[in-house]
Amino acid sequence: MPRTMHSRMERVNELLVSEIARILLREVKDPRIGFASLTHVETSKDLRHARVQVSVLGSEEQKEQTLRGLNSAAGFIRGVLAKELRLRNIPVLQFVLDDSIERAAHLTHVLHELHGEAASQSDSPDTPPDDETVDEDAEATD
Repeated sequence: MPRTMHSRMERVNELLVSEIARILLREVKDPRIGFASLTHVETSKDLRHARVQVSVLGSEEQKEQTLRGLNSAAGFIRGVLAKELRLRNIPVLQFVLDDSIERAAHLTHVLHELHGEAASQSDSPDTPPDDETVDEDAEATD
């Protein structure tokens, strides 16, 4: 793929992320949509379809409700994008759940726990206290 096409797709993806986030914040009033963060947009090569990855905080039920609300509002969002963006084709939007932030938080938690266990093990030495070795040295000099 030529470099200009690749960078154009990246620019379109970034533009879609910022515009969709703005539309969700200011214009979409669906109560099903909870606390959602757009993490990435991946458009097809012909720019006719876009997968919008969303991270949602909350329970599994809240995540499903938010995803349903977003996909329900996809046509409205696409219409607003068509009015505001100068693109030949406005992609059909499909919202999908992105759990990478949750996985990263979980891994960080596990690493902190492991680091805490390693630190507590190094604090409790398996060797006898240094006082015993000093006493042996003192007896040898007597």
